Amino acid sequence: MKARRQMKVQEIITKEIIHTQEELADKLRLAGFDVTQATVSRDIKEMGLIKVPSQGDDYRYAVPSEAHPTNLQDRLKRLLREAMVSINDTDSLIVIRTIPGNAHAIAAVMDNSNWEELIGTVAGDDTILLVIKPKEAVQTVVQRISALLG
Repeated sequence: MKARRQMKVQEIITKEIIHTQEELADKLRLAGFDVTQATVSRDIKEMGLIKVPSQGDDYRYAVPSEAHPTNLQDRLKRLLREAMVSINDTDSLIVIRTIPGNAHAIAAVMDNSNWEELIGTVAGDDTILLVIKPKEAVQTVVQRISALLG
């Protein structure tokens, strides 16, 4: 069932412009899948879907191969400037709050940015947890993010 659902997710986002998880869940329900927002969120993460610029200032879900990645630093800079609400840190962790629906896109770019101090990210709808090693590098990463914000 999961494999069929994820194949349908891929079909939907390649044929239609889907801006939100709620839109995707609605399309899946119309296709006969009984899904919750949490299920759709897990599918998005497992499939590695990302948000890419759409018409105007909108973003849509896409398969990474569709993204036509430009410079990751430029993309990260743009996403942070448009969607970051706050940043906080403690010990070896950094928490970034975003506008709802943007955390996954920012986390995906950060995961692919090859920052040696960044072990990984965990993203929710509007929150990203960055795990940093060594913990002394937390301030370096916070300063790097601040520099991207300008």
